[in-house]
Amino acid sequence: MKNFDLVIIGAGPGGYIAAIRAAQLGMNVACIDKFVNQDNKPSLGGTCLNVGCIPSKALLESSELFAKIEHDFIDHGISVTKPAIDLVKMQSRKQKIVNELTGGVAYLFKKNKVTSFHGVGSFVGENESGIVISVSNNGKQEEICAEKVIIATGSKPRALPNLPFDNKMILDNEGALSLTEVPKRLGIVGSGVIGLEMGSVWKRLGSQVTILEAQSALLASVDKDIAAEALKIFTKDLDLHFEFAVKLGEISVKPKEIVVHYQINDVPKKIVFDKLIVSIGRMPNTDQLECSKVGVSVDEKGFVQVDEHCQTTNAKIWAIGDVVRGPMLAHKAEEEAVAVVEAINGQSTHVNFNTIPWVIYTSPEIAWVGKTQQQLENENQPFRIGKFPFAANGRAKGLNETRGFIKILAHQHTDEILGVHIIGPFASELITEAVVAMEFKASSEDIARIVHAHPSLSEVFHEAALAVDGRALNM
Repeated sequence: MKNFDLVIIGAGPGGYIAAIRAAQLGMNVACIDKFVNQDNKPSLGGTCLNVGCIPSKALLESSELFAKIEHDFIDHGISVTKPAIDLVKMQSRKQKIVNELTGGVAYLFKKNKVTSFHGVGSFVGENESGIVISVSNNGKQEEICAEKVIIATGSKPRALPNLPFDNKMILDNEGALSLTEVPKRLGIVGSGVIGLEMGSVWKRLGSQVTILEAQSALLASVDKDIAAEALKIFTKDLDLHFEFAVKLGEISVKPKEIVVHYQINDVPKKIVFDKLIVSIGRMPNTDQLECSKVGVSVDEKGFVQVDEHCQTTNAKIWAIGDVVRGPMLAHKAEEEAVAVVEAINGQSTHVNFNTIPWVIYTSPEIAWVGKTQQQLENENQPFRIGKFPFAANGRAKGLNETRGFIKILAHQHTDEILGVHIIGPFASELITEAVVAMEFKASSEDIARIVHAHPSLSEVFHEAALAVDGRALNM
């Protein structure tokens, strides 16, 4: 039996980062992962790199360019004959990006001398040397031993009751990213991140998209001003169709169509789709771990129970990322990975959950960090608001991307920034200044006094900071 200082189960963003950092610190590390790509070959990087964050952004970019050629280029004086979609080539480009990045993880493992095992990792028990783990792969089984273990098995899409994913008619995120034809009628259950991003892709490429949402409003957990602006843009500009307060009924899957029965305020409705994407959330991937064999507690929803340092009920085992409390975000898993590995090696660590940024890669993008206005109101915290639109920004006008705004929430008395909310171009990049500011407990006045390059989109953040005190200069 091979022995290791540390074994990580799962090679997604949390797992592979943990493996590399542990190797940098001199540990003898192994990483177990079961993912196989479209060619049925082992592929590191987990859901994020293979069938999530990375391929979705590739398709989003391709579809945005297609939409710009159709609708926006004429404003720049550029005339283009009717554009055509080569979906095979678009998907090939997406897969090339995925292959390069997953191959990059394999290279980093080799460079850092991380031992990689392909298969399903599960706990067997404990012996005098540590935790015994089984690696199963196509009927073959091998056992390895670790002094310490990190669980980083990620999450999987949640299916509707009695409607399993087949990725032919009923699609999860992987199926939604792998369509070989543009569906004429596309249905989406759930208007969260995946639903909005995939709906945006296929709408721009020609689908009629209807999104069915159980909540009574779009993006209920997002700042209310941002959510209202997003709904206006998505319905008016992108022509996405939303149905809210939906109570699903019978869903019939036929050879060439899906019939969905539902109710809104007890009024029965019916709609027919060619494909149906189900994006109603994700659940932790812990059912194959056999956690009970090593005394690791798992709650009724499948989440591994951990303390503030990500340590489980077994002192030799930690868990990070989507399998534990907190947001299911790749960058959250990465930060937990580094913190846990460094703590194992006696270093002081910290992950600030209050400054983890969120991003939705629609067009325009949506990003935020910290508290929403409704949270502050519910907490009875006194605050001031500063807002500034991209429409008044020179760089945004040059980009022809003037929709949206930046909103800063600052404490009424201390002026400390409590939350920043963005809907607009490159929000995913702009939000980082807000994260840095909040990490250093900056006030809106601090941002207002910092020189921002001109012309740049970051000036909108500067003006929003000035607006907190009622002194925006360009509006």
